[in-house]
Amino acid sequence: MTTEILNKLDTSFKKEVYEGLTSDLKYLSSKYIYDKKGDKLFQDIMAMPSYYLTDCEFEILSIHTAEIAKLFNESTKGFDLIELGAGDGKKTKVLLKHLVNNDYNFVYKPIDISQNAIDSLSATLADEISDLTVDAEKGEYFEVLDRLKKFDTRKKAIVVLGSNIGNLLHPRAIEFLTQLKDTMKEGDVLFMGFDQKKNPQTILEAYNDLEGVTEAFNKNLLHRINSELGGNFNPDNFKHWEVYDPETGTAKSFLVSLKAQSVKISAIDLEVSFKPWETIHTEISQKYDDETVHWLAKESGLKITTDFTDSNAYYKNYVFTR
Repeated sequence: MTTEILNKLDTSFKKEVYEGLTSDLKYLSSKYIYDKKGDKLFQDIMAMPSYYLTDCEFEILSIHTAEIAKLFNESTKGFDLIELGAGDGKKTKVLLKHLVNNDYNFVYKPIDISQNAIDSLSATLADEISDLTVDAEKGEYFEVLDRLKKFDTRKKAIVVLGSNIGNLLHPRAIEFLTQLKDTMKEGDVLFMGFDQKKNPQTILEAYNDLEGVTEAFNKNLLHRINSELGGNFNPDNFKHWEVYDPETGTAKSFLVSLKAQSVKISAIDLEVSFKPWETIHTEISQKYDDETVHWLAKESGLKITTDFTDSNAYYKNYVFTR
């Protein structure tokens, strides 16, 4: 890589797009799907009947609200409720309303990679739960972990919903959980959602909807490259494709080139050639069982104290301590 190219890669987005599209097996990070359009598309996905994850976790939080709140509040000093990947906060609001209505002493700190999501959530919370104290922040998971260490004057309840950890392969998930553990002190809790292994067809249908919303969601990566980096991708020249391996529990999303084509991205001085049927790997969605989650916890120095599941046992929220 020349000095001239290095100088052009002056943002994480530029750097990661360049690295991903010059790799032998091309890839793009799913975190860059999320802008205003991507946020709206993900909300549309969560509303689809085939995308069972949202309803399962909403059921868990609705049925076990009081019990979860007590787990968070085992301290006379109150607590900081820190949510990584807060999104639109639909599920979290169930818990937040209960905490506010029962006069719990806490501050809600939502963190999300999308500034649009943070701004929208802050506005809706101010309207819907006016007595709630909100301290929102934009940031990626791994960026904010060091900053979380500063929250050490009272208990931390760290929340990661939506099985967002499923976007990480196991080695990266262990790294993430280990770093989370290092931000926690005795008495802190981590409340995290893990989508469970189940009928492979159910999983495939969640990520390969007939309406094409998930395809549009993945293709938003190409639209962002076009609008922000001067790319000339034609998204119609790519097909969204989903696969699921029930042995490993890994679902993968791809954009498949439908023909030989060349794409230019002016901001990073890159021209990329695609062969017919060549792929861009865009996303993974890992599925779990108890054995795997307990292994991840052990490897990360965490202990599982309890868990909650929905009526179909499709999904689980685990509670971890150091």
